[in-house]
Amino acid sequence: MQASGGRYGQLDARRLALRRLKLLGLAAFVSIALSLATLSNAWLLNELRSFDYLSTIGTPPLPENSPVVVAIDEPSMAEIGRQWPWPRALHARLIEALRKAGARAIGMDVIFAEPSADPVNDDELEKALDTGVVLAGDQTLVEAPQADQFVRTEPLARFTAKGARTGIASVNLGGDGTLRSIPDYPDGFAAVLAGIAGTRTQPPPTDALIQVFGPARTYPTVSYYQALDPTNFLPEGTFRDRVVLVGLSLQNAPSIADGGADAFATSDTVHSNKLVSGVEMQATIYDNLAHELYIQRAPRPVVIAAIAFAAILAAFAVLRTTGWRTLGSTIVALSLIVLASYVAMRLGHVFLSPLGPGLAFLTVAAGQAGLDYAEERRRRHEITRAFQQYLSPALVERLAKDPSHLKLGGERRTLSILFCDIRGFTTIAEEMKDDPERLTTLVNRLLTPLSDAVLKQGGTIDKYIGDCLMAFWNAPLDDPDHAVHAVRAALDMLTALARVNEELEAEAKRERRPAQTLRIGIGINTGECVVGNMGSHQRFDYSALGDAVNLASRLEGASKDYGISLLLGEETARLVEKTFPIAELDRITVKGRSTVSPVFTVTVGAKKEALERHRSFVQAKYDGALLVDDAVFDQLKNALPPLARYYERERSRLVVR
Repeated sequence: MQASGGRYGQLDARRLALRRLKLLGLAAFVSIALSLATLSNAWLLNELRSFDYLSTIGTPPLPENSPVVVAIDEPSMAEIGRQWPWPRALHARLIEALRKAGARAIGMDVIFAEPSADPVNDDELEKALDTGVVLAGDQTLVEAPQADQFVRTEPLARFTAKGARTGIASVNLGGDGTLRSIPDYPDGFAAVLAGIAGTRTQPPPTDALIQVFGPARTYPTVSYYQALDPTNFLPEGTFRDRVVLVGLSLQNAPSIADGGADAFATSDTVHSNKLVSGVEMQATIYDNLAHELYIQRAPRPVVIAAIAFAAILAAFAVLRTTGWRTLGSTIVALSLIVLASYVAMRLGHVFLSPLGPGLAFLTVAAGQAGLDYAEERRRRHEITRAFQQYLSPALVERLAKDPSHLKLGGERRTLSILFCDIRGFTTIAEEMKDDPERLTTLVNRLLTPLSDAVLKQGGTIDKYIGDCLMAFWNAPLDDPDHAVHAVRAALDMLTALARVNEELEAEAKRERRPAQTLRIGIGINTGECVVGNMGSHQRFDYSALGDAVNLASRLEGASKDYGISLLLGEETARLVEKTFPIAELDRITVKGRSTVSPVFTVTVGAKKEALERHRSFVQAKYDGALLVDDAVFDQLKNALPPLARYYERERSRLVVR
């Protein structure tokens, strides 16, 4: 056994080494494939969508002293009573009102690029402007077949001559039309506004992502008409020492389907399905720059390294095997990857998308699981094909699930063992000695339905010994009703025998030859045995050994002497007496055993009164009270026809005695 264990240990080591090599190749392939996939626009877009979800989980609060938005909204249009665009003199009044209310810096997210129809309006606005005001500009890329050209639109020179600054309010939208990136203009609107507000900002990294703080109207917002007269409409100190942004902002943020002027989809849109006004997005960009809250994207080498690490981690997770635990470990791993990405974004302000590492782990784990499933199916098919002709389906299934059972060894179990033998086979073989093929066909013709009866009742066919069949129940799988199933199989065998004899008789009539009638004897016993793979390393069988097996074999042989087709041992009879009508026949000492063994049979269809009379008969037999001319013999033969030969045997023994 030690040598066997060492050999199997070496085999397992070789398999493990080969599995490691395959997993390494799978992890490398997945890492390279996903690393190349990260270069595609579709992949980049999906990474940004994952940013949308992560960046809006546990959204941070607005920074202290965030900008105040003065909204050019529907209530203001109704209150002012003018169509847009409003006279620039009105904007001049607003700037003066905000300056008087203590605003530290004012950003007008409105482009004044063309002179007004009434020069007086421009004069009024020019007077109100100073170095504390930022006016919006625009930069647009115009694409043409001949060439691409940047068109820059700025406020009138007369407005900036008074000290007002120009800030480019243009933004960069993603491939899906979502505003996520900090504008990369050196003189961007929010950056210039932060500068005149006294906050020095550092140029953000290229493609830095915007950290949003909530849906539309997250920033403190007042209507334009209220800001014109803050003393009467707003609490005192609303604008004191605050940065103020003025721009179009609809009272109810439009939905994506409705669209809207100067309104954008943001990362929060995945939750709210609402657009955010351009002026509020400028306020968001302002806070991202002023407080360095923007999120940097992880460098590509880091992304590739994370993908490779996740692939290797998955390879370790499935190094031994795959199964339901693989599903659990994959869920845990994916959760940890998402958590790590979230922590890196919140604490380090670096976004490493969980998409690549998560997909790498999932692909390696699922890929190996698929390979294991295919290998398992192939191995099961091979084992099933090799053993299905010899073992019960339950045993074949067990071996297919775990081929490690194909090794030497045994265990102690209580089994119900059945032996079945063809009566008079020697005579039959002698009669057919000149036709061995016909003899073989006849034996197989009977053994096939007998075997089917065993397998139908969940038994394991141990072996065929010439014309004898050995089977047992309660191994390799547990069977609490093993004795009942063994007896049912025996009764099915007798039914199958009758059917075969009918077929043989019909064939004999057609061929005008004597009919060949077959008979069988069956012995069943229940007891503790050693069951397992018995034999040598090169060849072994799943078999059972023990005294209970020997007694079952002796019972099968003794059945001929009693003229009964089926004999049961004492323990078998005890286990099935509530299911079948049982009749005790005798107490015998079989060859090879010194103890007396009661033997029983099954009397299908027997009436209760007949069984009671039979019990009295057997007790009288034990007491020596039977007489040759007792009427009970004939009475019982009529009451229990299957035991007629048994009663004749007992009467003949009295005659001899």
